[in-house]
Amino acid sequence: MLSRARIFVLRAALLAPLLIAPAASALESSWVEAANSKVRLLAGGAADKEFLRAGIEIQLKRGWHTYWRYAGDAGIPPHFDWSGSKNIAAIEILWPAPTRIRVEDGIESIGYYDSVTLPLRVRPQDPAKPVMLQLDLKFGVCEKICIPASAKAALEIPLGSTAPNSALAAAEARVPARTKPGATGTLRILGSKLERGKAPRVFVDVAVPPSVNFDLFAEGPTEEWALPLPKRVGAKDGRARFAVPIDGAPTGGSPIPRNLRLTLVAGPDAIEVMVPLD
Repeated sequence: MLSRARIFVLRAALLAPLLIAPAASALESSWVEAANSKVRLLAGGAADKEFLRAGIEIQLKRGWHTYWRYAGDAGIPPHFDWSGSKNIAAIEILWPAPTRIRVEDGIESIGYYDSVTLPLRVRPQDPAKPVMLQLDLKFGVCEKICIPASAKAALEIPLGSTAPNSALAAAEARVPARTKPGATGTLRILGSKLERGKAPRVFVDVAVPPSVNFDLFAEGPTEEWALPLPKRVGAKDGRARFAVPIDGAPTGGSPIPRNLRLTLVAGPDAIEVMVPLD
């Protein structure tokens, strides 16, 4: 007959694997090597009624950068081909807050240094079936020179929730919150004023928290616009003013856009605001 002590030891031994068994892991594809970079697909977090959470992770050689959805004065935004995917109704790409990249001779780009994860909102055609993501990505990587890069990655997302993915959650937290001009908060677009003339420009007033680095980015109403980067023309006591030159209109279009999409970044926070100009 086993003693109580030996029974306790045996029970502990049987339970030990259960106590140390790892939780379900988040979904990740294999890394795909590209020029001075590598790429993979991610998925993780509770599924919404309408979409699944996924992402594209790009890791760059230290000191290199890649581009935002609008590259600025120079550079090429990423191009995403999802045509090989299965059970996909739509894929929305979310963009974490970018940074201004000063190149040379007054040329400035917009993008990300070292690494970036782009969150995805994946809407299945049939929510009762798994999703297969197949990405053919073309993007630019730059240090002092720029190199075209490409990568193909695939990931199957099963039915139901998957374990949280820390890289994906951190990237989602960096996506600018959509708000309106004059909305309340420590980070705000206070207003804008269009100055017409031979060299039209828009003055944008912002409110930012004290003692943080901040910046403003401007986009036209369509991808065909190529606006110069905003210039800071004043800052004092949590308020700042930027001047946005209105240049780079599409051929044959109006020289003044109907609106501007503004992204204000201050420290870890960011907002996105659509500002009408008419």
